Amino acid sequence: MLNILKKELVIYTALLTVLIVLMHPDLLSHPTARLALMQEKGNYVHPLLYTFFVYLILYFLRFVVGYIIKLIKKK
Repeated sequence: MLNILKKELVIYTALLTVLIVLMHPDLLSHPTARLALMQEKGNYVHPLLYTFFVYLILYFLRFVVGYIIKLIKKK
């Protein structure tokens, strides 16, 4: 069970990192400016929420594909 949680946490963290870089490329060149802007607007939680929704979609797709593969292997 612990291994599954670690794997899912790694997937979530990688997804969070990829989405942050894709949505805010200026974070790589001017991180202090981006963090100051987040502090002004007070929107610290939105990256986690967006990542959670994308993670749920990917989790559902992984579940469906795994189920289909199980059905194919069973036959």
